[in-house]
Amino acid sequence: MNITVTAGEQEIFRDMVSERVSQRAFFGASALLFAASVAVTIVWCGSMSAMGEMPMPGGWTMSMAWMRMPEQTWLGAAASFLGMWVVMMVAMMMPCLIPTLWRYRQAVASKCETHLSWLTVLVAGGYFFVWTLFGIVIFPAGVGLAELEMQLPALSRTVPIAAAVVVLIAGAFQFTSLKACHLACCREAPGRGSELPAAGATAWRYGLRLGLHCCYCCAGLMTILVALGVMDLRTMAVVTVAITAERLAPGGERVARAIGAVTVAGGFFMMVHAVGLG
Repeated sequence: MNITVTAGEQEIFRDMVSERVSQRAFFGASALLFAASVAVTIVWCGSMSAMGEMPMPGGWTMSMAWMRMPEQTWLGAAASFLGMWVVMMVAMMMPCLIPTLWRYRQAVASKCETHLSWLTVLVAGGYFFVWTLFGIVIFPAGVGLAELEMQLPALSRTVPIAAAVVVLIAGAFQFTSLKACHLACCREAPGRGSELPAAGATAWRYGLRLGLHCCYCCAGLMTILVALGVMDLRTMAVVTVAITAERLAPGGERVARAIGAVTVAGGFFMMVHAVGLG
């Protein structure tokens, strides 16, 4: 029996094979990048932990992330922190960013794999550029606050209570309409049926916009990370799981509120503990 395959069917088959190869290459490269960033983050945080933490009045310890190492300039300290921050953001955000990038690739009006790969890199670059700017703002603020806490013991003693308040506010933020709005933007981008132009400038702007939405969406959870220990791997892992769950799980808004409820409960526990220490 002779089976005739039409030119149209051959074209569909080639497209299916090309799509499968592209999918495997994309997810394989993403997995490698994620694994490398996690490994570097673990090593970096481990080396910082080995230096110990500074005991402070009030019964808490200050992270060495806000300290300048011997013979290190402040510019060098800032560059070191920023490098650590960027790698850490890649490790934390890749699990929820990968599906978004894949949807972007499907929405772009381009069939050239090389061109599509570069556009995807530009989107990711714009996204992590926003998080880099966030780190640039955080470092001087953290260093300045650390200097004040070391100079003013009375201020240092309020830190446990202040940290509890930060956690409470971050938990309450999970219930706000602002959180719901930016979470929806992150979960749905790009929208179904969208067709995006295959232009580099458009890809970069799309990455910037996606990064801004993500920063707003994660503001509360990332504030908890900074307040409780920006170099603490356990806190980092918990925040990563929370961000990924509310971004990818069905019923994201309900998940975000559940995370908020747990966070508020944790904040109350921290407050009781801090008042007891005081």
